[in-house]
Amino acid sequence: MVATDESTSRNAHPLVQALQDEKTPVVKALVQTLTDHFEEQTCLLAICPNSRAVTKAALLAAQEANAPLLFTSTLNQVDRDRGYTGWTHDDLIGFIDRKADQLDLDVPILPCLDHGGPWLKDRHVIEDYTYEEAMSAVKRSLESCIDAGYELLHIDPTVDQRQPDREPTSIDWVVEHTLELIEHAEAYRRGQGHPPISYEVGTEEVHGGLADRDKFERFLEGLDAGLRERGLDDAWPCFVVGKVGTDLDTSYFEPDTARDLTTRTKPYGALVKGHYTDYVDNPDDYPLAGMGGANVGPEFTEEEYKALMDLVDLEHKIGKTSGLKKALREAVVESGRWKKWLHADEEGRAFNELDEERQNWLIRTGSRYVWSDREVSTARARLYENLDGYRDAEGYVLWRIKQAMMKYYHAFNLIDFNSRLERVLLPTQEPA
Repeated sequence: MVATDESTSRNAHPLVQALQDEKTPVVKALVQTLTDHFEEQTCLLAICPNSRAVTKAALLAAQEANAPLLFTSTLNQVDRDRGYTGWTHDDLIGFIDRKADQLDLDVPILPCLDHGGPWLKDRHVIEDYTYEEAMSAVKRSLESCIDAGYELLHIDPTVDQRQPDREPTSIDWVVEHTLELIEHAEAYRRGQGHPPISYEVGTEEVHGGLADRDKFERFLEGLDAGLRERGLDDAWPCFVVGKVGTDLDTSYFEPDTARDLTTRTKPYGALVKGHYTDYVDNPDDYPLAGMGGANVGPEFTEEEYKALMDLVDLEHKIGKTSGLKKALREAVVESGRWKKWLHADEEGRAFNELDEERQNWLIRTGSRYVWSDREVSTARARLYENLDGYRDAEGYVLWRIKQAMMKYYHAFNLIDFNSRLERVLLPTQEPA
């Protein structure tokens, strides 16, 4: 489906108009503006729209910060099969546009894809997709993103399920299939008459082999040569994801590593982007180290969970019970997704055999997968009804999430960034 007139209204923002031209896509132009005018001063924030509350809170936070808003959805979250949010790519764009209109937002909103690659969607693994099936599914998803009006695609073929466990995918394989997916996306985009789109490549995961700096360099060189051979120089990515210290179990950002990787990517016109930025210890170091962007996702829906548990405690004090806590636990356990977060010594154990602290962590982390579950949605609505007159329940949840987001807007020096962009991109014309 081609993007509707409603979804293209985002492109009317003056900054988007100033950034975009016939050859240069918006996000790529924004990254170039960072490099040219705000080097080591500002880092872009990309937020995963992993629930309706998080998505709405992100709109509110961007408006308060007066900064561009990058949404970066994974194929688990949003896809042709509606993911765990219940949204297709068109649905997400429609939700964003409707809420932006309702809130009278005046910020650039840039939808992006995160982790577009084979076997990076849980369904590909659970249903044991072959390589051909996984690549075909990813290509259809890329097409869906392009049709919906996404501004950036993260091309990430860094997982090969056919490889023995813990054996990294070869860099040559990663380069070859990155080129294949970019070439497919560009052919489809041009064939459908869509405007230029930006790209992000690489991964922070060790299994992709890009954690090694020499391999990182080989990846960049191979990608550059391959794009030139295919006549796709204009499609050179604006972001390269680098391993900068943060992952699921560590929260310290390594500025020196980031500076080194940035030195390697800048000659290609790209900046480094960080993933696993959730609850990072030192977010203020991101812009100072020259980082171009950072993704945050699970942290915000965990804040959503914590806010809801505060409200559950409040309803207990007034003698009412929504059943939300029980519904969340049952939905998370039934989903089975908690199993992918198990440590090696926990494999094969039933959920109730894990210690209580671990169970609570898995429920909190896994809550994002089940917000759209019918029983959970019903219990949540009941909670809000129970608190009518005692608390603006939805407002409280949105406020808690927004506060977590504002921490990054401040740390990344994004407060009033739109005004700084306007001074560069929309200078006041002197009268003749």
